[in-house]
Amino acid sequence: MKPATILLADDEALLLLDYEAALAEAGFVVVAVASGGKAIEVLRSADSEIAGVVTDIRFFGLPDGWSVARVAREIDPDMPVVYVTGHGALEWSSRGVANSILLEKPFALAQLVTAVSQLLNAPRAPQCGA
Repeated sequence: MKPATILLADDEALLLLDYEAALAEAGFVVVAVASGGKAIEVLRSADSEIAGVVTDIRFFGLPDGWSVARVAREIDPDMPVVYVTGHGALEWSSRGVANSILLEKPFALAQLVTAVSQLLNAPRAPQCGA
């Protein structure tokens, strides 16, 4: 079975590297980007095979992680989304997409791998024509 491809978006370079390494070590293919705009570009690309999204909420510029998640869910209504944030957790209930997970920084890298795995392994709604 082909490993799942995870889109990882965080503008803190050291955290991006740490998260990428942890996810890759867990067996995921990781597409790492440093902005919300680049994340949306990857999601909308014709050859995108993204199976899940890990996004920071706040980037140095717009669009933010809330927008990244909404675009991901427009493309695939069941797309697993994990938010990572140092601030913004209080907004999750009102701005986050349904059935997502939020991890507050700092967190153990194992928590990230577990959150992604949990969402990828959750039952998905049947697709039309399936």
